[in-house]
Order: sequence, then structure tokens, then C-alpha cells
Amino acid sequence: MFNDILQKLTSKVKSISKKIKEFFFSKYNNSKAEKQIRHIEALGYYYHRIWKKSHLRVVLQKYVSKLKVFFSTFNLLNSLFKWLSIIFIKLGYKKQGEFLSTAVQEKSGLNRYVLVRYLFKELFLYFFVAFLFFFFIFFVNQILLIIQKILEKKVPLWDVIRLMNYALPSIIAQSAPFATLVGFLMCLGRLASENEVLILRASGQGYKIILIPVLSLGLLISVCSFFVNDYLLPLGTIKYNQLYRSILQSNPSVELEPNSVKRAVDKTLVIGNVQNENVSDLIFFDIGDNEQQRIIIADASVVQKADDSGVLMKLKMNNATVVMFDKNKKQNYDVLTSDEMILNIFESTISSTSKKVSPREMTSYDLNKRIKNMEKMENVSKKQLNSYKLEYNKKFSLPFGSIFFAFLALPLALIFGKHNGQTIGLIIGIVICVLYWTMMILGQIFGNRGGINGFWLMWLPNISIATVGSFFYLGLIKK
Repeated sequence: MFNDILQKLTSKVKSISKKIKEFFFSKYNNSKAEKQIRHIEALGYYYHRIWKKSHLRVVLQKYVSKLKVFFSTFNLLNSLFKWLSIIFIKLGYKKQGEFLSTAVQEKSGLNRYVLVRYLFKELFLYFFVAFLFFFFIFFVNQILLIIQKILEKKVPLWDVIRLMNYALPSIIAQSAPFATLVGFLMCLGRLASENEVLILRASGQGYKIILIPVLSLGLLISVCSFFVNDYLLPLGTIKYNQLYRSILQSNPSVELEPNSVKRAVDKTLVIGNVQNENVSDLIFFDIGDNEQQRIIIADASVVQKADDSGVLMKLKMNNATVVMFDKNKKQNYDVLTSDEMILNIFESTISSTSKKVSPREMTSYDLNKRIKNMEKMENVSKKQLNSYKLEYNKKFSLPFGSIFFAFLALPLALIFGKHNGQTIGLIIGIVICVLYWTMMILGQIFGNRGGINGFWLMWLPNISIATVGSFFYLGLIKK
């Protein structure tokens, strides 16, 4: 096949070169250019004859023919497992090395490569379909609702597209583990319901031949997902926050939602109706420098761009009333009224995208260094330190959940997928994904509020999946 392609390519090149030569000879007949072309052609024939008689040509032909034979008989998967078995045996793991040496190519000569490649292809196909499904769900849930709010404020379309692009790593990192579970369950369930697993078992093969591609692809997905979660996600989050801050500075009304409440650490802003830059019925609660409670009320306000750094927007308030009182002495209070007042709203008051680098915007390496430095500081609260540890463990537990899901999918699909395997796999997979996501959310809530160890909270879902998967796998082997 390779020789046929080479011959066709050579003949095509010759015909093209012949047409080019005829074109030049017809256009530049008896000219200096024609003589130069004929001279170059004569030199080409001369060096071609020398090359055909040279010893180097014979050596290169032998080398190329050996390469052809090597690549025609080379099997990447067999060679990989063979090298791994040699490494394990030299390290002292003889049983593991012997298992790897016959994992794909048995001593009897049976080549499992075709079966493993078939399983890889089917598993990846179903994973890809399930990934698109979860990607679409998270995309609609997390992106389109935000984009709709921004588009209503007449933000440039290009900025909206950039925001969507910067948010993609977060969606990919969340979709990959769940797609692994649902895709593998549907694929293996189809194999079980169509009796392909039964035929495989009848031929003398064990469940290990299915487990190898399942765990291998699960590990590959975990590694790729970890790269997205550890590198692309912090980079995308930083770019997203930078762009969102620039949008707020150019159009502050983006953050003001009609009939909403914006809360910060010690400040609360109650917003009435919003129409373009006009806001009605504003109520602002905060604590002043002298620890006094302050309430500012205005009938109508106009949102203006801020000139000072750190200030998100200026509110030009009409018919404003300011009430100031001490919490301990509420009977004593001061009331100020004004026909017009300017109120500066800082970024930390209303926007969640502050300039301070959050744990989500760090890689695992930077986050680990930050945690070690925080442990040496005395003024760092336990709650703040635990929030960093939660995010650090989440960077590993969520992407590497794919390999735990892959291990769970094999026994579940083979046990419960004998009839309508694809449908059963889809239903079971979605239920487990919801439970897993609930455990992750509850872990973050209890970790941030209760100060429970972040490692156990973030890894508990994976440990539970591994425990249940081991229980079902042992039951599958005993049958």
C-alpha cells in the first residue's frame, strides 16, 4: 500500500514538473531563461545518475526497508506493556511484571490488542457523548444566565464571547468525571446486554481484560482533567475576573440587578428598579469608621463611572436621608437630609471579583506554598486556612474522581446492565453524579463553616465510590 501511494505521488510530481517545463519552454523560447532551465535539467540528470550508482543509496534503501518491516510489525500497546513488565521485574515486583507481560500478548500467542483497542474505542466514544451532555448542562447553568444579564446591559458582544471562553475550563473540569461514569456505564451496559461480555467470558477471558482499558482510559481522563483544573482553570478565572472588572468600570450598572440585595462583610445594598443608569429606592447599610451603624436611603439615583482607583461606581442620590446611630445606644441617633449626595461604592462592597488572588486562581503548587506560609503566620484564622486547604484538595479529588468512577462503572454495568444496559447505565449514572456532587457541595459548606479537615471532606466522595466499587467488583468475581 505504501509503495502504491509512493508511485502515484512520484508520477504526479513528474507530470506537474513536465507541464511546468513545457510552459516555460513555450513562453521563453530561445531566451536566456530557457538556457538556464535546460542547464539545471542537465545537472539534475547528472546527479541522478551519480546517486543511482552510489553506495550511500544502497545503504539507505536497506535502512528504509528495515524501518518499513519494523513499523508494519510494531505494536505500540504490546511494546508498552512489555517494557513495563521488564521495569516491574527489575524493581522486584515479579508477579506484577509477569501479569503485565501477558496482559495484552499471551504466551500462547493470543493477541488481546484487538479486543483492548475495541474497548478503548467504544469507551471513548460513549465518554465523548456523555461529556457533551454534561458540558451543555453546565454551560447553560453557569454561563448563559450570566451572559444574559450582561447582554441586557448592552455590553459589547466580543467581551461576552471572551467571558464565555474564560469560563470554559471550569465547565470542562466539572464535566469530565461525571461523563466518565455515565459514558462507561452506558458502554459497558451495552456490551453486557448484547452478550458481548458473555462471549468474552466463554472464550476463557477474565474481567481483567475489560478492567485494563477501563482503568487506563479513566487514568488518562483524570490526568487531562487535572491539567485543565490545575493550570487552565486558574488562568481562565484570572482572565475572567480581570475582564469582568473592566466591564464593571466601563458599565457599572451591570452589577446592579433589579429588586436585589448585594451583601459584603459589613455592608448591604438593597436595590429597587433599575433602568439603564437610573436606580430607584436605594437603601445602603454599613458601619462607619467610628463603629456607628449607618443607613442611607434615596428615592432615585443615577449610576456614574468612578474616577478614583478602587471605586467601582458613583451613585448620585436625590432626596437622600442618612441615619447614624450607635448599636448600644439606639435611642441616640443623627439624621441628615440632602437634596443631592454622591456615594462611592467600592469593588469589595458590591463585586465578588476583587483584585486579591483567591485560592481558585492559584495552581496546586502555588496554593501549597501559600498554605505552608499561612501555617507559619499567627494572625491567620483557622477558617481562612481551612478554605485554602479545601480548594487545594479539590484540585486533586475532582479530576481524579474519573478513575474512581471508571472502577465503579465496570461492576455496576455488568451486574445491572444485562437488560437495557444503556438506559440503566444512564439512569444509575445520573443518580450517582447527583449524590457525588451533593457530597462535594456539602463538604465545602461544612469545611468553610465548621472548620472540618478539608482533606477528608474533599476525598470522602472518592473514597465512598472506591469502597462501593470494590464491594461490587468482588461480588462480580465470585459469581
